[in-house]
Amino acid sequence: MSRIGQRAVNWTVLGLGFAFLYVPVLILMVYSFNESRLATVWSGFSFKWYGELFRDKQMLDAAWVSIKVAFWTATAAVVLGTMASLVMTRMRRFSGKTLFGALITAPLVMPEVIIGLSILLMFVSLQGLTDGYFAPKGIVAIWIAHVTFTLAFVTVVVSSRLSELDKSLEEAAMDLGANRIKVFFLITLPIIAPALVSGWLLAFTLSLDDVVIASFVAGPSSTTLPMKVFSSVRLGLSPKINALATLMILVVTAAAFLGWWFMYREEKRRQRDMQLALQENG
Repeated sequence: MSRIGQRAVNWTVLGLGFAFLYVPVLILMVYSFNESRLATVWSGFSFKWYGELFRDKQMLDAAWVSIKVAFWTATAAVVLGTMASLVMTRMRRFSGKTLFGALITAPLVMPEVIIGLSILLMFVSLQGLTDGYFAPKGIVAIWIAHVTFTLAFVTVVVSSRLSELDKSLEEAAMDLGANRIKVFFLITLPIIAPALVSGWLLAFTLSLDDVVIASFVAGPSSTTLPMKVFSSVRLGLSPKINALATLMILVVTAAAFLGWWFMYREEKRRQRDMQLALQENG
């Protein structure tokens, strides 16, 4: 096969792969503007179902619960994941370090059903030990469960960035009199900031998308958006779900673009600083 033919095959395979991934999403977005009550029958262009969506109080309440839980889950997961990453990459080898790393990353390969069931049993046990003071179901329970689940993903992302970081920069700062805390906030943190943003966005998306774990620990007043959507689809596909999915796609796309722009800007700034340092040394 000639080089032109090989290139045509490669582009064709790539195009088919992207079509398989994104054509269903585009179809869903198009049908969100459908006037018909049937979600799969086109009868005209309309914004009617967006108005119906914003008048659905239960759906909006579930969306607000999911956004709150996802925000605080991502924030807590980044803080705890960064601490775990520092332990795994910066601390000297200690007894149980391998076990510590295995326990941190275990949720990556553990089925969500097992995670949800084990966390529910733990909450029920805590309720018995605290004489009913601790509620085994609710928003706080979902938040704790999601932090446990997403912590592993954030730790992997941040650890990979920390392992590539040149330790001589931190050592040079400490030689100049900076303590470890100051070195972390002035040297380490700005360098690993793109990884922190990536980990935050990943944890936010995983929490916002979860339905299995939340189903075990959600209470009557803490229904998340994926749970609401799943129950609605089981009763019949409504065009409001298409409108909701379109809005979620737009929000996630905007968040991903902002994250990419932030990382691109930081990488450009880092390369510029390195070039200036090389020129000064030269």
